[in-house]
Amino acid sequence: MTVRRIMGIETEYGISVPGDPTANPMVLSGRVVTAYATQVGMRAARAGWDYEDEAPLRDARGFDMARGNADPSQLTDEEDPTLANVVLTNGARLYVDHAHPEYSSPEVTSPRDAIIWDRAGESVMREAVRLLSGPDRPGVNLYKNNTDGKGASYGTHENYLMSRSTPFSEIVRHLIPFFVARQVMCGSGRVGLGVESGKPGFQLAQRSDFFEVEVGLETTLKRPLINTRDEPHAVADRYRRLHVILGDANHCDVTNLLKLGTTSLVLGMIEDGAVGQDLTVDKPVEALHRLSHDPSLRATVEVAGRRTMTGVQLLWSYYELVDSWLEKRYAGELDADTAEVMQRWEQVLTKLERDPMEAAREIDWVAKLKTLESYRARDGLDWSDHRLRAIDIQWSDVRADKGLFNRLLAAGRFEQLVDEAAVQQAVVEPPTDTRAFFRGTCLAKFPHEVAAASWDSVIFDVRSQPSLQRVPMLEPERGTKAHVGPLLEKAASAEELLRLLADDAPRAD
Repeated sequence: MTVRRIMGIETEYGISVPGDPTANPMVLSGRVVTAYATQVGMRAARAGWDYEDEAPLRDARGFDMARGNADPSQLTDEEDPTLANVVLTNGARLYVDHAHPEYSSPEVTSPRDAIIWDRAGESVMREAVRLLSGPDRPGVNLYKNNTDGKGASYGTHENYLMSRSTPFSEIVRHLIPFFVARQVMCGSGRVGLGVESGKPGFQLAQRSDFFEVEVGLETTLKRPLINTRDEPHAVADRYRRLHVILGDANHCDVTNLLKLGTTSLVLGMIEDGAVGQDLTVDKPVEALHRLSHDPSLRATVEVAGRRTMTGVQLLWSYYELVDSWLEKRYAGELDADTAEVMQRWEQVLTKLERDPMEAAREIDWVAKLKTLESYRARDGLDWSDHRLRAIDIQWSDVRADKGLFNRLLAAGRFEQLVDEAAVQQAVVEPPTDTRAFFRGTCLAKFPHEVAAASWDSVIFDVRSQPSLQRVPMLEPERGTKAHVGPLLEKAASAEELLRLLADDAPRAD
């Protein structure tokens, strides 16, 4: 029970055509996916998505939503043949989701690896933009953000594998206050207040204003702080996949590390039944909005009906609880990943408490606010000025020479935690310590014999078999390089691999 667990990030990218605001976003998104899959990821282009184990209407509270009552956006278990949907050799999924191109990273086991394969997704999208540009093409722009500033929001979802034995009510009870406060560290910053950015100002998080309820199954309407979708993509009676829809798309490595790492630690504490303090927040949805709207970090929320706390103070409470839990569990002997997250957590909270601007090299919203304030001071701009909204959008442009964040990153303005060479390797290669290794390596080695894949299966189409052969992968920490690497090296064909797997079934399932 440390920071390490199976985790991953799904990012929907904003999309536009320069000079053509009426362009169809679904068609554009399809062009993005197809351009990359066919011209760069040719080996992955044939493999589609296996929908057999999708169950988007199963609720963690113990029931299934009736299909007739579901919004069409929830029916993600239905294949639309008109939409591009492929699996890449790095184990990721690249597809069109709700009129946006989405990159869903492969499963990883640490926050640092999550950063690497999330940034690999940025590189994938950047290359797709390059492929679609040219003198005779209108081109497509992509943005790693969460709102267009006009009332639309699109998601950056986190996934964490948890123990099924943990009561869902305990997850809800202890995560809601943490999520209300987490934006103080992990928000990406946004110009404008309200769903349609109608009120001038700057806020901490891009997604916060779009949340309306505390708990629910939906993701695109009546958005809940805690999503109840119960689709583990693993052994169902052993695991739960916590699907977090509240977070922002982050650019800063330190912010991303803290988002994944602190959440994983709080979940570990919940799983261990070790949360020894009631931090329940009164009216959490309103509290979420209130904290997001105050970049001074002085806004308070009512905690456990007895006292008021700022967002930073609430995060300090969670930090102290986790620190005490780890000390009792491990007597100070922490693995490197956990020690790094705890050290960064303490350092960032100290800076935010003293002066938020001190965290401009590490935290997204602070970095963006500092940049915007420099423009405001130089040109005398009010928060209602449209130029500030344009800068906000330009901040998240994926192009290296156009995106404002990317330009500042190249100038050394932000602290980087992962090497660019590792990111480029992750564009084409999967993690080695999860089942993503088997998925991605099969696609690279047997591109013409993999018919489809999903998080928990790979489907082969081999000549010797009258039907498709489905290899289940319900244990996320199997199918690793250690488990199946020798078999994949030995197999000269998918047919031979299937024979080897049959002989070695206990290790490869």
